[in-house]
Amino acid sequence: VQLVESGGGLVQAGGSLRLSCAASGSTFSISAMGWYRQAPGKQRELVAVIRSGGGSTDYADSVKGRFTISRDNAKNTMYLQMKSLKPEDTAVYYCKANELKLGLPYAYWGQGTQVTVSS
Repeated sequence: VQLVESGGGLVQAGGSLRLSCAASGSTFSISAMGWYRQAPGKQRELVAVIRSGGGSTDYADSVKGRFTISRDNAKNTMYLQMKSLKPEDTAVYYCKANELKLGLPYAYWGQGTQVTVSS
């Protein structure tokens, strides 16, 4: 599985951005996909996750009500719609795919896309 993120950039506080993560390869075996972020000097943290099948989602408390994760299976693409952005949302955003292959878990990461929110 290969993942390519896009959509990052510079935005003012209160603004919006939509990130995309295009998946290719053996996408049929992906069990869940998620967005993570890593700010300078901080650990990478989970932002949101969407599971295959039922499409259930979970969000970090810090983004609930502002961010929406979605997935277009026909396009093999996952999105993160971000609204009401805050300076503390500034980070490199990564997409991740979890795959189950012959009963074993595998994880794949994209290269990351920078999101900068100015105050």
